[in-house]
Amino acid sequence: MLDRMRIVLVETSHPGNIGAAARAMKTMSLTDLVLVRPKRFPDPQSFWRAAGGTDVLEGARVVETLEEAINDCHWVVATSARLRRIPWPVLTPQAFADAARAREGQKIAVLFGREDKGLNNDELQACHCHVEIPGNPEYPVLNLAMAVQVVAYELYQRHIGEPPPLVWDRPPATTTEFEGFLGHLESVLVNSAFLNPGSPGQTMTRLRRLFTRVDLDITEVAMLRGVLTQLDPGEGDRN
Repeated sequence: MLDRMRIVLVETSHPGNIGAAARAMKTMSLTDLVLVRPKRFPDPQSFWRAAGGTDVLEGARVVETLEEAINDCHWVVATSARLRRIPWPVLTPQAFADAARAREGQKIAVLFGREDKGLNNDELQACHCHVEIPGNPEYPVLNLAMAVQVVAYELYQRHIGEPPPLVWDRPPATTTEFEGFLGHLESVLVNSAFLNPGSPGQTMTRLRRLFTRVDLDITEVAMLRGVLTQLDPGEGDRN
């Protein structure tokens, strides 16, 4: 199970936090670390704070965009304590770990945002659900590495248990396939005059939320895109 897990740190400011996060991962047997536009990396402070987890840092991948970090993943979750205008599915760390264990064979990414302001709205919307770590209502903020440790701990506890099988007849859609479908859908809605591109409101956000709850597989995505192409053949050719 743990080999399928990816920890993604977005625009981390302090290199020491990257090292501490790597150490937290190492203690729970997580190894896949991706850094999106870190302010300072590689940096001696990262390796000093990593202690025995330097091998996790040495294997870390640095990318420029969030899309690069998650494009081969099937399920993407964000850690966030932010209130949202449109509610998104939210799990506790324990519930997330249970769900991750059940998704046998799926690559899963867990996103952690900037130390000062977390993840922005676009990054949060790129995720299927959000994980919130319960804490003191008067001060619920955790250090980045502490948050990684909490989530990694819950994953490890499920790993040492017996995972229940998830039986499915087709592989789940990757993030790239899912985003391609949403882009196709938006184009068809614009072409049909259902969606005004100058004033789209929250239509696509709500549709995104709907389809992320469904957990589409590759065949279902292909079928839906086939329907869209039938409704708007020209747009299908462009997509």
